[in-house]
Amino acid sequence: MDPVPPTHPLRRTPVQQRSADRLARILDACAALLDETGYENLSTRAVAQRAGVPIGSVYRFFGNKRAMAIALAHRNLDRYTEGIADRLAELPDADWRPVVDAVLDEYLAMKRTVPGFALVDFGVPAPPEEGPDADPNRHVAVRLTELLGAHLGLSPHPGLERAVLVAVEATDALTKLAFRSDPAGDPAIVAEIRAMMHAYLAGVLD
Repeated sequence: MDPVPPTHPLRRTPVQQRSADRLARILDACAALLDETGYENLSTRAVAQRAGVPIGSVYRFFGNKRAMAIALAHRNLDRYTEGIADRLAELPDADWRPVVDAVLDEYLAMKRTVPGFALVDFGVPAPPEEGPDADPNRHVAVRLTELLGAHLGLSPHPGLERAVLVAVEATDALTKLAFRSDPAGDPAIVAEIRAMMHAYLAGVLD
């Protein structure tokens, strides 16, 4: 599996700190409104009003709401991998199971606490379009393979990359089930997800 290069949904990359701060406010407003109105009712005008910026500022960065949601998904993925890296810094590299637990626990923490994450985690809740962003779980799998390999001293290889992708797809589906059953994530289903990840990944990590 070749690394999937991220696209750049921004029309213009902020250079000055003031512009970067404005972009962050726009994405924060987008995330908050996703929780309140859903993706279908999200609008660039509502985001501008919530962020306290002119509508032109939104269009300076994004051509439409989909591009804005994709940028939020990219930010979520960056924060997810940063959170995992922080967790891994406190773990020894002798046992892979706590590492896999850290990957799951960081995802669950974001599901429970990050605004907008229930609808836009690492991808957009809309019919996929052609291009790298059509398969966000591959982005996640590539990042996780890099993190696991670096921490555990493993050289990336097709078997590992494929196993991580399958684990990501399965965990994504089962986590949705857990949060449909319980807004905080059904503990019994979460335990099953953890057991599934350990049993499946043992084939390539033991």
